[in-house]
Amino acid sequence: MKVENFEHRHAGHCETGVTSSLLRHYGVELSEPMALGLSASLTFFHFPFVKVGGFPITAYRMPPGSVYGGLRKALGLTMRKQRFGDPDAAMAALDAELAGGRPVGLQASVYWLPYFPPEMRFHFNAHNLIVYGKDGDDYLISDPVFDQPQRCAAADLRKARYARGTFAPKGLLYFPQALPAQFDLRAATQRAIGKTWKMMLHTPVPYVGVRAIEALARRIETLARKNPDLRWQRLFVGNVIRMQEEIGTGGGGFRFMYAAFLQEAGERLDEPALRAAAQRMTDCGDAWRRFALAGAHFARKKPDVTPARLAALLRECAAQERANYEALKAWSKARAA
Repeated sequence: MKVENFEHRHAGHCETGVTSSLLRHYGVELSEPMALGLSASLTFFHFPFVKVGGFPITAYRMPPGSVYGGLRKALGLTMRKQRFGDPDAAMAALDAELAGGRPVGLQASVYWLPYFPPEMRFHFNAHNLIVYGKDGDDYLISDPVFDQPQRCAAADLRKARYARGTFAPKGLLYFPQALPAQFDLRAATQRAIGKTWKMMLHTPVPYVGVRAIEALARRIETLARKNPDLRWQRLFVGNVIRMQEEIGTGGGGFRFMYAAFLQEAGERLDEPALRAAAQRMTDCGDAWRRFALAGAHFARKKPDVTPARLAALLRECAAQERANYEALKAWSKARAA
């Protein structure tokens, strides 16, 4: 049992890659960067009071489900999205969709997927993948993290779909049901960019947007006051960097991917301002990479990096991002006039 003509594609991030591949299979050509940008899923937040693995959650994108959920609104898609209280019902529903020739997106825990190398497994429940077939007791998996399709035994996939904890999947499956004949790319781009700069510049709480980057800089600068244990400080910084560079962001906390969105949108809409913003966003990604490199040195006990140095690098990231979102705000207002 295998979906005909399904094409596996490697991607920078699981949800953007899965969404782009599903839409392509069902007839809508949309690149991974466009999926990120048009869904208005780029952000930054640091919640000191929400812990994952014992450390505050730091994220560079909107919560799980925001990419395909945002595109549903932006493009006028009809999405089938279902969770199941019963694991048997969830597996039966998956088999039924495959028997009908439909590849489906799933949410699962990385830890329980055996095709991940042991050193890459950790308790993260919001990983996205596509199931496009079944061979005996094995499911055929298109996981965008890998450059080749994978296989997963039914028992393992069942366990991964019902892992407990933060972002528990609860058997989630999803796929497009109805697609628009066409959509207004210009209008969708303007709305999406507007949502992004408003979130990054004007969110009233200090845990989201550019203010959150500045708040994280202050927090890292005073890590020793929070906890004098150097091991804890290194783990704190390492966790921030892991979410930025290793959890499928395409590097730089999605900034390079968003730059690709701005570049593609600028070319397709003949908007030089967006192409210029793409270069600035690439520079933002480079700034985040410099922070990541310094943070890795700190986490590996290199004596030349201090929390004060890390905080200064984060403030550079914040300043560059603020300038670019202000430019995008000006572009949006000019187009709305």
